[in-house]
Amino acid sequence: MKITTRQTDNVVEILSMVLEFTDRRAKVLHNNIVNVNTENYRPADLDAVAFADLMGRALSAHLISDRLILVDSEYIKFGPNGTFEAITVTDPHASQLLAADTKQYLKLQMKKISENLMNKKVAAQLIEQKHSQKTYLNNKTKI
Repeated sequence: MKITTRQTDNVVEILSMVLEFTDRRAKVLHNNIVNVNTENYRPADLDAVAFADLMGRALSAHLISDRLILVDSEYIKFGPNGTFEAITVTDPHASQLLAADTKQYLKLQMKKISENLMNKKVAAQLIEQKHSQKTYLNNKTKI
């Protein structure tokens, strides 16, 4: 298990990773829809639950020690300077649905896309709020 530690004064780095993760996941989910009629296609996904857990742990560590502590998981590996690798995994439930009921399979993919988009919007809004707050505080100290 690899552990990466960085000093930081805010959580924008975590939110930026969430944005990157949701962008990557959107591409994987889009690919699942594009390939709905491809023979022997195996639907994939990124491990969003594990990613959320890792980000929650990093945020908790930041609140306690003012450091981001990023711990790798089986399918998510952190690198230097906020980089990470998210390894796609086969989605067994989606595979079963694709074989049995295309309509339900597409509903599942659309649900995942909607949830992913909501996560991205929340992260983007929090980053914007953080930047607005910083601008406000900078302007207030100039007065």
